[in-house]
Amino acid sequence: MNLYRSARAVAGASGDDMIDWESAADAAKAVTDPGSLDLEPGEREAYARDVRDAREGIREVSGAAFDVPDTIEVQNRHHWIDANIATFERVMGTLQHQLPDGAFPGVARTINTGTMTVLLAFLGRNVLGQYDPLLLAETPEDDHALYFVRPNILSAAESLEVDPERFRRWIAFHEVTHAAEFGAAPWLSDHLEARMEEGISTLSEGSFDRDAFRELDATMTVVEGYAELLMDHAFDGEYADLRRKLDARRQGRGPLQQLLRRLLGLGLKERQYQRGKQFFETVVERRDLETAGLVWEGPDALPTQDELDAPGLWLERVDP
Repeated sequence: MNLYRSARAVAGASGDDMIDWESAADAAKAVTDPGSLDLEPGEREAYARDVRDAREGIREVSGAAFDVPDTIEVQNRHHWIDANIATFERVMGTLQHQLPDGAFPGVARTINTGTMTVLLAFLGRNVLGQYDPLLLAETPEDDHALYFVRPNILSAAESLEVDPERFRRWIAFHEVTHAAEFGAAPWLSDHLEARMEEGISTLSEGSFDRDAFRELDATMTVVEGYAELLMDHAFDGEYADLRRKLDARRQGRGPLQQLLRRLLGLGLKERQYQRGKQFFETVVERRDLETAGLVWEGPDALPTQDELDAPGLWLERVDP
């Protein structure tokens, strides 16, 4: 790691945008060990096999017609930062376009760039796998992508004292469940993008669109909860110990890491997992897995915030 090079990159932030994205990426990589991509013989094929097996298993239990992304990458940490800086820039660019010219003078730009550096560096050292629907992509050929951050997977497996191949396979199944959701619901990307743009637009005007953010939270709760449901039914092995150990690892982080997780909204994501999983478990208990899949019939079929806490209300509305 090179703290001096990172600080120099942040201090040299320039341009007209709220964040100097190139400087943020350079600074984040300067303080992040990229990790090794020296794959063992057959390891790349093992990643591909895990993804194929996950696709077939999830297709079978969900009945959803979907395919995995064309882009499947085994990355190091620097690759992940480079892949995601464009995503952050697209999302934040929505806010940038709502603001008057000159809204971000040099000092503010430097602070924003430093904040983005911390975010990218922290996530780059912790993300295991990622299904990226490439929201707000401008060109049709930008489809969706699936990333595996090999150094983080190996490091986490070692610290959790679990078999790295089984752990890698579990990560593959989880990320492919998200591909299944977006494949089963072609409208989902547009729905998420619209809610994001609505919320960001009002923030730029100095107000807060509570309804837009509540709807975005409800949708993401469904996305995370349905993924957990499919994992329970599709993964071809025992994984309760993996989840238990990973949850314990998250809870056992130091005060600074816990603070960063809260600031980055990772605690919210875990709440979405738990709340969404409980919703779908209740739906399947009262009906079946096929009924749970009705959430992807269209935006109107998504449960509201109230229905997430009372699945019976949702069932009465969509499958009386």
